[in-house]
Amino acid sequence: MTLSEKILRLRKERKWSQKKLASMIGTSGPVLGRYEREEITPSVEVARKLAEAFGVTLDYLVDETGIVAEIIDRKVLNRITEIDHLDKDDKKTIIHVIDSLLRDAKAKKAYAPHV
Repeated sequence: MTLSEKILRLRKERKWSQKKLASMIGTSGPVLGRYEREEITPSVEVARKLAEAFGVTLDYLVDETGIVAEIIDRKVLNRITEIDHLDKDDKKTIIHVIDSLLRDAKAKKAYAPHV
C-alpha cells in the first residue's frame, strides 16, 4: 500500500475530513488532497506529523515494501521498545508472562461458541 493510500485509509477510518487532518498537521485541505491523490509527496517533516496525528509509526506510514512489521499502534511499539531495553532476566520474565496471556487468549477464542 502506498503512502497516499495509507493517508486516505487512515483518515477515512477515523472519519476525519481533509480539512480537519490538514489543520492537525499545519497544512490546507487542498494540499492534503494532493497527497492522497499522489500528485505531490509530503516532506519527511509532514509525514512525521501525519504519523503523529494517526498514532502510527513513521515506518509504517512510509513503507511500501511490506517489510516493516505492521505494528501501527504506537503504544504497543513503545512497550516493545521498553521491554527490549530491560536486562536479560526481566525481559525473559515479561516475555514468559506475555506468552502465557497470549496462549490463554487464543485458547479462549478457539473454544468460544461460534454464533
